[in-house]
Amino acid sequence: MKNLVEFKVTGRHALFTDPVTRMGGEKCSYHIPTYEALKGILKSVYWKPTLIWILDEVRIMKHIKTEAKSVKPLDYGGGNTLAMYTYLSDVEYQVKAHFVWNQFRKDMTADQIDGKHFQIAKRMIEKGGRQDIFLGARECQGYVEPCVFGEGSGAYDDIERLDYGIMFHGFDYPDETGKTDEDGKPDETGEYRLHSRFWKPVMRRGVIKFMRSEECTMRKFVREMIPNPPQSIGLNEEALKNELD
Repeated sequence: MKNLVEFKVTGRHALFTDPVTRMGGEKCSYHIPTYEALKGILKSVYWKPTLIWILDEVRIMKHIKTEAKSVKPLDYGGGNTLAMYTYLSDVEYQVKAHFVWNQFRKDMTADQIDGKHFQIAKRMIEKGGRQDIFLGARECQGYVEPCVFGEGSGAYDDIERLDYGIMFHGFDYPDETGKTDEDGKPDETGEYRLHSRFWKPVMRRGVIKFMRSEECTMRKFVREMIPNPPQSIGLNEEALKNELD
């Protein structure tokens, strides 16, 4: 099945927020993009409930630079408050990813057509995405274009290894994982739960290989979440059923 895509994403600023820095209203970006942020970019490029995007690798193309800005976010009690946000500045990444069928959407089985979604995803990457691209935050506009992963020179190609500490990886949403046990493992007798995942990324010569979500052993239960996705009505939504009959 053709399901592998490669693209480049660039932007003047990025904010891949470290959850630890959000308690007091201040925000400070991780130095590298998170799995969940890149997955969100791909879903803005092209997504349907038929498929699940899986990130394979990201390559850091430019030197990691930060820039602090004074901002006035909305206050919960009304009005605005003052805060300092630390953004990444002038970012460029090469991303490799693929998709798999969402086995928890039985109503979308007829839409699991080999080649169809791959061709649409390629066209959407060439056009810059179906929706606006954001690098972690709404104020950080991003731009997507096709590329060949590994092509060109990167700022960290000569750095053998850089280790990062515990970082946020992503969320386990019930519409992609089904029922899970307390540890977030699939379990038909379990409950629908939202978990957050954490991992320890390692960058080797500018490339970070993402751990698969099911391989992450560090998880935190967030809350119960009952999946209530929109149900597909198949060909009726495109007024084709009568014609095919």
